[in-house]
Amino acid sequence: MAAPSPVVVVTGANGLVGAAVCRALAERSAQVRAVVRRAGGAPALDGVTEHVGEFADEEFARTVTRGADAVVTTVHPMGSSREEQHRVGAEGTAALARAARDAGVGRLVHVSTAGVYDRSHGIGDVAEDGALLPEGSGAYPDTKNAADAALAQVEGLTTVLVRPPAILGAGETSVWNTLRPRAIRDGDRKANPAQTFAWVHVDDLAALVADVATGAVATSDDPARGPVAGATTPVIVAGEPATLRDYVGTVTGALGIEPEWTDEPVWTGQLRTDRARGWGWTPRVGLTHAMGELREGLTTGA
Repeated sequence: MAAPSPVVVVTGANGLVGAAVCRALAERSAQVRAVVRRAGGAPALDGVTEHVGEFADEEFARTVTRGADAVVTTVHPMGSSREEQHRVGAEGTAALARAARDAGVGRLVHVSTAGVYDRSHGIGDVAEDGALLPEGSGAYPDTKNAADAALAQVEGLTTVLVRPPAILGAGETSVWNTLRPRAIRDGDRKANPAQTFAWVHVDDLAALVADVATGAVATSDDPARGPVAGATTPVIVAGEPATLRDYVGTVTGALGIEPEWTDEPVWTGQLRTDRARGWGWTPRVGLTHAMGELREGLTTGA
């Protein structure tokens, strides 16, 4: 008899990352409970069922996690006030994690960010044990660090903090394919071309998240081989090396404007992905394809 399909809860299922995770899970024959705040936002896919509600609401969280095998959290209101980012990103996500734990869910996969790491000039390459940015570095890294710390306090779960850098991928809400190019078009185009542009494509990010959530990546007592059972394990995901010359140059070229190159000291290291690769993950989307997708979206949308 075939094993039953895993049941996975995904928050933010209408967003760039959440929708991609739903697609990846559906491809793996998972049964997906797609959590959205407004009806009609979840991807229309076989095996995906929409659940409308606030994931931080205790009653809703208990209901949506009951009988689930894993929970994937993708929501953080980037750009909102510090208070809102902390309320939703840290307090809300931790509340959902506690509900999942109490419901007997085995795994929680949280989409964190590589933006929690110190990537100042001279730092060099960064792995999972790299220094985190101190409190006061900004609302986004502060509240993302707070969310990660709050999840680490929820005992009884196998928690994985997936830490991507810039997430590339087409979509109206995509920061790096839509919103950031819009800011560059409007004049914010100063950049040091040598600065590292750490990135990952949303489809590659979603593939790792889905594999971890469905148990395709087995737990281990060594984080180099898999998530540590009953503990919190961070894992960095990133694509091939690139610089801001690649990214800003592609955006400005597609928009028909000139970049404003600078020469201040910048980070030129790389994000190490040894741990993710040790878990069996390999990015499939190369820089050429990602920049081509970015260029095409800006050219056709102009």
